[in-house]
Amino acid sequence: MNAASPPLTREAILAALDEFQQIGRDAFLRKYGFGVARDYFVLHPVSGLACDSKAIVGAAHGIQFPDRGPLQPKDFSGGAATVAKWLRQLGFELTNALPDPEQAHVSNRARAWSRQEVELLVADYLQMLTLELAGQTYNKAARRKALLPLLDGRTEASIEFKRRNVSAVMGRLGLPCIRGYLPAENAQGERLIEVVAQQLALMPQLEAAAEEAVERMAVEVEAIDFSRAKAAVPERQLRAAEPMADYNRRAVRRDYLERETRNRSLGLAGEKFIVDFERWRLMRSGLGQLADRVEHKSITEGDGLGYDVLSFESDGSERYIEVKTTAFTQETPFFVTANELDFARTEPDRFALCRVFDFRHGPRFFEVRGPVERHFNLDPATFKASLS
Repeated sequence: MNAASPPLTREAILAALDEFQQIGRDAFLRKYGFGVARDYFVLHPVSGLACDSKAIVGAAHGIQFPDRGPLQPKDFSGGAATVAKWLRQLGFELTNALPDPEQAHVSNRARAWSRQEVELLVADYLQMLTLELAGQTYNKAARRKALLPLLDGRTEASIEFKRRNVSAVMGRLGLPCIRGYLPAENAQGERLIEVVAQQLALMPQLEAAAEEAVERMAVEVEAIDFSRAKAAVPERQLRAAEPMADYNRRAVRRDYLERETRNRSLGLAGEKFIVDFERWRLMRSGLGQLADRVEHKSITEGDGLGYDVLSFESDGSERYIEVKTTAFTQETPFFVTANELDFARTEPDRFALCRVFDFRHGPRFFEVRGPVERHFNLDPATFKASLS
């Protein structure tokens, strides 16, 4: 590859990043014949995972040009800096350090973040989130570099991981998080909650942006490339035991994510997206008669069935699809009803949950089969109270 310009599309790079996340670094590097990078890691735009840049470009070449195959390390003539330049031109963010969670945890145990450091980082995070919710651009890397001299010897990698800690707190408090920062739990969660509460009280513009974002009307999408619509299922994070009351019994807790669930226009648009995908899937397999029978059940029969869409397997057997849609990232928490949980348990072989995400930026989805609790952590959110 010469150094003139990036020959690959953003879509090919995204597909390689998804594969890297799905099979893991070691397996990915073995598959494509690369060693671990010493610098220039490209960040997955959804999960924030740092991926070895040359290996990603090499794999993406095989995805975009299957007749030519993946590139090998010897095929790179311009060096890592040239690869980084190509990736930036395609709109990707890079870091020079690998954010290793295990190293980050060791560092935090040895030297916990001070209150002042946490306040600086949270304030910067909430400012970026406000801009993102308002649809304005900002530069994560530039803001990260601006933070460095204000913190006590922290690295760029430690800042990246701490931002993920903030994302975890935001989700627990019912608030959206910044795109690209996969939530990661942290032992300093209590301090983070306190600081987030303090900063939110000083940022009414964030409250207004979040409210507008979750209540904004959505319309059905058109001209979707369904061949790229389905994403890998994100890895489920195991939780350390902790009292949920630490999060739920706070005035700072918001209900923005629950309010997004009640955005009927967004929910219907997401369901229609899956209806169209199912029809495309069956038509592509030459099953036009089954495609014609795909039914938007929440429209034709109402919301009480425990699923939204009736579709079919290639052998003609029925499959029941519950659709959950968000305008935010794939890791955004969502809400399920007791009826939906019961139905999934009753029809474990035919029930599927499709999580549609990034709806306003270019909708994609991932799918899980069977009981919901098999794939997600469930928290009790509301209870029915009665006198009988």
